[in-house]
Amino acid sequence: VELYINGEAQVLADKQSTVTQQETLATFSLAEAFNFIKEVEFADIAFILEAARLNSALAEEGKSKKYGLNINGTFSDAVKNGLLSNDLLSKVIINTVAASDARMGGAPVVAMSNFGSGNQGIAATMPVVTVAEHLNADEETLARALALSHLTAISIHSRYTRLSALCAASTAAMGAAAGMAWLFTRDLQTINTAIINMISDITGMICDGASNSCAMKVSSVVSSAFKAVLMAMQNSCAGSNDGIVCADVEQTINNLCRLVIKPMAYTDKEIINIMVAK
Repeated sequence: VELYINGEAQVLADKQSTVTQQETLATFSLAEAFNFIKEVEFADIAFILEAARLNSALAEEGKSKKYGLNINGTFSDAVKNGLLSNDLLSKVIINTVAASDARMGGAPVVAMSNFGSGNQGIAATMPVVTVAEHLNADEETLARALALSHLTAISIHSRYTRLSALCAASTAAMGAAAGMAWLFTRDLQTINTAIINMISDITGMICDGASNSCAMKVSSVVSSAFKAVLMAMQNSCAGSNDGIVCADVEQTINNLCRLVIKPMAYTDKEIINIMVAK
């Protein structure tokens, strides 16, 4: 079988090569990801800068036209009208959601994905890119921060089902929290605290199918990520007596994934029932 798009032949993978094997990706911890990005040669992770290039181009496309719900336009107008401050948080939200608006609104521009999802790739990339620009970080620093962000997102998502009732942009944004925290502090404990804060904050955000409203969820999760990082930098952490979170970040992540794997399977069925009955 051959596939042509706009007259160009496309590379098709055979069925055997697309089968996902459980052992392909071993579970790894945040500490292992942190140590990896500290020690790895820049040349070996320089490719991750392509995520910054592609998703930044997608964000610019999103800002240039009214795609989807045009949430980035809503925020940008609010900044111009003095309803929102033109601060780093607003820039993080606008840059990230602009790419998501374009992605969900059908822009003919590619996205760099994470765990097979464009929106997850956007959520793991654009907050880190925006903070790196704010800090005037060089390419190597950006590459290490992006590698940590994407690896953290993969580490978390690999512990629960590929498709679930949980909005996976939320766990992708936990990767962004790690990347932003690293840019600000280079400190593993701050990164761990930010992840714990995020899990305490946004656990349970549902996925009810791909739609323009996904960009709203993206704006929410990246805002949560930035807040979690600011709290972590002040040594403010959700306590081990607070709901599902623990003092240990790995156990906290596992608690989140436990909710996704079992109880939220029923949530998923009910979401489908509601959508079908509309």
